[in-house]
Amino acid sequence: MSKGTGEPLSDLSDPLVFPRNFNRLSGPDANSCAGCHNTPYTGGGGDRVTNVFVLAQRFDFATLDHKDFVPTKGAMDERGLFVTHNGLPVASSNDLADERKTTGMFGSGFIEMIARQMTADLEAIRDTTRPGSSSLLVTKGVSFGSIIHNRDGTWDTSMVRGLPAPSLVSSPKSPPSLIICAFHQAGVVASLRQFTNNAYNQHHGMQAEERFVSGIDSDGDGIANELTTADITAATLYQATLPVPGRVLSGDLKIRQAESKGEKLFQTIGCTNCHVPALPLEQRGWVYTEPNPYNPPANLQPNARGYPIKVDLTSDELPAPRLRPANGVVMVPAFTDMQLHDITTGPNDPNAEALDQNQPVGSRGFFAGNTRLLTRKLWGSANSGPFMHHGKFTTIRESIVAHSGEALFSRLGFQSLPAYDQCCVIEFLKILQVLPPSTKDLEVTAGAEDED
Repeated sequence: MSKGTGEPLSDLSDPLVFPRNFNRLSGPDANSCAGCHNTPYTGGGGDRVTNVFVLAQRFDFATLDHKDFVPTKGAMDERGLFVTHNGLPVASSNDLADERKTTGMFGSGFIEMIARQMTADLEAIRDTTRPGSSSLLVTKGVSFGSIIHNRDGTWDTSMVRGLPAPSLVSSPKSPPSLIICAFHQAGVVASLRQFTNNAYNQHHGMQAEERFVSGIDSDGDGIANELTTADITAATLYQATLPVPGRVLSGDLKIRQAESKGEKLFQTIGCTNCHVPALPLEQRGWVYTEPNPYNPPANLQPNARGYPIKVDLTSDELPAPRLRPANGVVMVPAFTDMQLHDITTGPNDPNAEALDQNQPVGSRGFFAGNTRLLTRKLWGSANSGPFMHHGKFTTIRESIVAHSGEALFSRLGFQSLPAYDQCCVIEFLKILQVLPPSTKDLEVTAGAEDED
């Protein structure tokens, strides 16, 4: 890549080096991160008006002007077909972009550390799988299928499940990375730092010196080195140390009983198969280190001078509430398995996506669409609506009954419950909230402060 072109110092053909949806310089669409990440408090998700149109930045400007025949200028995609963005199902295969809800970042430091430990476990299993053998990929009680090491040294990942396509790319000299990407709803981003670098470029039109040529005004706005390495570190650590969500229990005894019953039913009907109630951080894995050892190139690397920086995520010096270790383990109650799942009826499902973010831009796979998304973290979700990956549902019930595919059994289980029991499940989900700033306890009772 030649210097001064405005492109990052990376190979844009590799999605783990530089995600496909961030392969252009962009102008600002927000004045601050909190412009979108603000529900219910700064650092959270966003209302539907803050939705992101993932992959639309392939276009100079989305004019949808059918008099414009220049691909990706404003109306035509890479294939020379006119794009639309009309909210129709993926059946209109040449849509402009994938619409996504802004996700909340509370507790994200713990999420990244869980992903790191799980990735390390998977890679250790991979490295002990000799040619001519296979191994089950299980970490923290979550199965990612199995991996086969062929006798000729090649790798067969056809039985691996729950990981994004780039994490499965391999050659005889380079095994699949098996990296769990915990950020971005399609499992594209491996770390908070990568997420931050992407967002500053994409949403604020600011380029970090660690990603772009130092001293070069990459976007021609008269300013070079718009974000220092320290700037990105500070923004990353802020997100990593945000408080964790908790529970807000009803002060009404009957509703409290419904919440308790709903939590048990949530497990009985199989929802916890994917929305795993809690995953363990072991061996002081709650000490967050920056940078992430799995950072792709064009993001700060572990051997950088002055690093790593270490932060104990359980420290009382950080904003409350915090998770605490017990018997050498911190349980992270995020209600996720960190896997990609298909919970649609197929590519024509209205909840499917028109484009696949994990495939090369312009490829057949890219335009085939996407039905695989990360299991939504449910902690903090109840007061962070609207719901689902696209934010098109205003109620929790709507999002539950929209589950199909791999979640069909659980959805049918929910629908088979008596009306009261269905309401109990919803009452349980309603307690999983982001707590007001400075709340000390992870579990509070609604109205308790008023009573005092």
